[in-house]
Amino acid sequence: MKDGAIIHVDYDLFSGETGDLIETTSEDVAKEHEMHQEGRSYAPMVCVVGSGGLIPGFEAALLDAKVGKEVVCEIAPEDGYGEKDATMTEVISIDKLKRSVQDPQSLYIGASVTIGGRQGYLTYLAAGRAKIDYNHPMAGKTLKYVFTVIKELKGKDDKVLGLLESNTGHSGFEVSFKGDDLSITLPQSMLFDTNAAMLKFRLVTIIRDAVECGKVSFVEVHEPRGVGSDDHDHDDHDHDHDHDEDLSKLSVAELKERLKARNLPVGGKKAELIERLSQEEE
Repeated sequence: MKDGAIIHVDYDLFSGETGDLIETTSEDVAKEHEMHQEGRSYAPMVCVVGSGGLIPGFEAALLDAKVGKEVVCEIAPEDGYGEKDATMTEVISIDKLKRSVQDPQSLYIGASVTIGGRQGYLTYLAAGRAKIDYNHPMAGKTLKYVFTVIKELKGKDDKVLGLLESNTGHSGFEVSFKGDDLSITLPQSMLFDTNAAMLKFRLVTIIRDAVECGKVSFVEVHEPRGVGSDDHDHDDHDHDHDHDEDLSKLSVAELKERLKARNLPVGGKKAELIERLSQEEE
């Protein structure tokens, strides 16, 4: 692979010490290791080679990879998420911890917490004290990647679509070029993403760094309401729809926004977010 190549890559990430599976893009592998998450979409990761968005060891391995050839590589902590820094921990009172989270009843060892603007995870909770570790959860760990570059995106349309989906968590974009000018029609799901406005500016930068283009336009299509419906009927329909909706089709960002709106915890895996939101709607 060359710097700047936009690729689809399937990977399995294991602990180098224990051999335990940490993450995978394969649903079969997740089931085999009893880590399958209901509602999650398993698909190859889209990334830009050499962009700095991945850990250094994985970036270097991708540069040596070829399409369709499986690669096994072991990555030391210094080329991964860094060594564990003992100074990046803090012991606080449970009272302070409870004041810093939305739902104290949801706290568990390993839970993500934000204390004084710093994000960490809970590693100890007893005797009126809590220990927060601000290191990355995989700091200090040797990692083993087994990966295959599935394909390299060549056409400008395909490259833009890959970048949009990988950087937003949404699918269903439509893109078209008129000369060098690019038009992007946003999917309906993104119209309700409260971060969409700021995300557009970031997307323009990402796309221009990877694909030569001129003016970039975003198109929003708002579907009409049903004929003969009024605002009241529409509101009732939306309320009913919340209960009938397949929450698994929403992105993690969308699920978190809905949880925030209900003052519910936003930490955890996608399956946990769906379960928490489903319980609230019931």
